Amino acid sequence: MIKDIQYIKNVDSGNFFLLAGPCVVESREICFNIAKRIIDIADRLQIPYIFKASYRKANRSRLDSFSGIGDEKSLEILQDIRQTLKTPVVTDIHNPEEAAIAAKYEIDILQIPAFLCRQTDLLVAAAETGKFVNIKKGQFASPESMIFAVNKVRKSGNQKVMLTDRGTSFGYHDLIVDYRGIVEMKKNNCPVILDITHSLQKPNQTSGITGGNPDFIETVARAGIAVGADGLFIETHPEPQMAKSDGANMLHLDLLEDVLTRLVKIRKTINEFG
Repeated sequence: MIKDIQYIKNVDSGNFFLLAGPCVVESREICFNIAKRIIDIADRLQIPYIFKASYRKANRSRLDSFSGIGDEKSLEILQDIRQTLKTPVVTDIHNPEEAAIAAKYEIDILQIPAFLCRQTDLLVAAAETGKFVNIKKGQFASPESMIFAVNKVRKSGNQKVMLTDRGTSFGYHDLIVDYRGIVEMKKNNCPVILDITHSLQKPNQTSGITGGNPDFIETVARAGIAVGADGLFIETHPEPQMAKSDGANMLHLDLLEDVLTRLVKIRKTINEFG
């Protein structure tokens, strides 16, 4: 299915595909710098790559949390990255009206945030754009129940649907990944992605600022590849400590190539013996 995404490369390499970039569009310069570096890494390792950044962060704990630099400005930056660097892009939408707006800016994949995965009007509106739709499994949802979200897109006339696991709530401050869920969701005959960095969040902190455990990024990614995840989702930044959103669970951009190099080796082994 991912072969049908315009500008995507390296699709015959046998590797997992990668959605990676900053949490949110912070500036044109930062987004272009991150995109160029990841494109270079992905091409060397023959990884199919999609640039990821949210044009707006609608789900924030505190009113004063950074949510974006403006919808239109951010979407224009994403469109420019797509057209200039010839790489596909993915971004979140939050209500039905945003689906057509994001599609107008040539976004390749419309992503449904985990908390909104049951929102019928949102799923139908995304489906009706004809774009790829990536549905994140809610932290509260079972893998088996995601067939209903998938069917909302398919029965709206769009077969281009993906699912992403981003962990399941465990108490108030932790998320866990049940790797059986990846296998279960692959039964829906659609690509299944493991969101590494959000699975390592520590949400609902008393400060109102999300924490995280980035030291386990490679550990979680290795397990995801081993059980058959089709794609990986990784948020990365050249200065995570300075990122305006979710910096606590991001992978430092300088570490990305080494991590992906090791993951590609695991994928090659799985392809040979799995």
